[in-house]
Amino acid sequence: MTDPARRLSPVYRDMPLTIFEHMSGLARQSGAINLGQGFPDEAPPPALLAALARASAEKSHQYPPMAGLAELRRAVAAFYARTQGLDLSPDSVIVTSGATEAVASAILGVVAPGDEVILFAPAYDAYAPLVRRAGGVPVFVPLAAPHWRYDRVGIAAAITPRTRAVIVNDPLNPTGTVASATDLSMLAELCLAHDLIAICDEVWENVRFDGLRHASLLAQPGMADRTIKIGSAGKIFGATGWKVGWMIAAPAMAAVLGRAHQFLTFTTPPMLQWAVAEGLATPGLAQACTARWAQTRGVLLEGLAREGFALLDSAATWFTCIDLPASGITLDDRSFCESAVHEAGVASIPLSALWEGEGAPTTIVRLCHCKPEAMLADAVVRLARWRDDR
Repeated sequence: MTDPARRLSPVYRDMPLTIFEHMSGLARQSGAINLGQGFPDEAPPPALLAALARASAEKSHQYPPMAGLAELRRAVAAFYARTQGLDLSPDSVIVTSGATEAVASAILGVVAPGDEVILFAPAYDAYAPLVRRAGGVPVFVPLAAPHWRYDRVGIAAAITPRTRAVIVNDPLNPTGTVASATDLSMLAELCLAHDLIAICDEVWENVRFDGLRHASLLAQPGMADRTIKIGSAGKIFGATGWKVGWMIAAPAMAAVLGRAHQFLTFTTPPMLQWAVAEGLATPGLAQACTARWAQTRGVLLEGLAREGFALLDSAATWFTCIDLPASGITLDDRSFCESAVHEAGVASIPLSALWEGEGAPTTIVRLCHCKPEAMLADAVVRLARWRDDR
């Protein structure tokens, strides 16, 4: 008799774990410091936890509306009006169970079988599998280290009559870089010229350390009706396990995206939605989180630089990338990560794991800096000692 497991879908049966789960698993097994997967070790802000406690005690625990609580949809629209100058209707907001579910809903709502979708390498590793499950074809346009700039010629060359959408992750994970005003204008011009939908993963929009206000592709002329903007309370408040995210689009488009969402998670725990709504409306709370991560980021960057590690420039996200050869390390990125987690006791992420197609750089690794200062200082010492003893 055939093993029932062999009758499962080969798409998932033969698919490896994500690099994040793989490296976090190794960190758990070995007791290593986990600077691989992106999540803070500290609790979310006390004000947010207090809001959750009140909501759990005083509010309903039953199904909220599929599109999200009205309070949270209003709070999201108001937050973006205040922080990015966007004029949004609450009807533009669909609440999802995390940003990855928002990405999945957006792709399922946009992509039909045979459609091509422009992606940029390196890319968050969920994009391409989700495009394929929708019947679409991912078409990768590589970004070049160390600046990871968007190249108009390369993007235009990748667009065909079958191209339906482009997925833009800005700020960019894993590099921590931010699209320039020129980049955004150019991407908008291409979308308008070729009638493309832009799926914009902007979960890191509030985790910026350059002092600049985030600018969304949605705000570019002509893009309001063809952009899906994705955000995440987990990234804004450092509450990744809450899995509260959202999609924003013109109301008519948002209604269609909601129909995809209704057959995924359908809804998100209401007490978490109420707490996030209160958090978004609390003056200074989101900014305080970013200020805290600026402190921990400084500890990691200063420690790595002091120990002779070469850092790539970045302006956002919870991540810092190091150049291995320039840091005196001859291992490729995957070998470094596999060895360092066991021998140095520090988990990291190889950038090449977030790349499809040819030309993947194999000399860059990503470290997470939203960790306690003592943990980061210890990790730097461990990595430096391990490198020097090799």
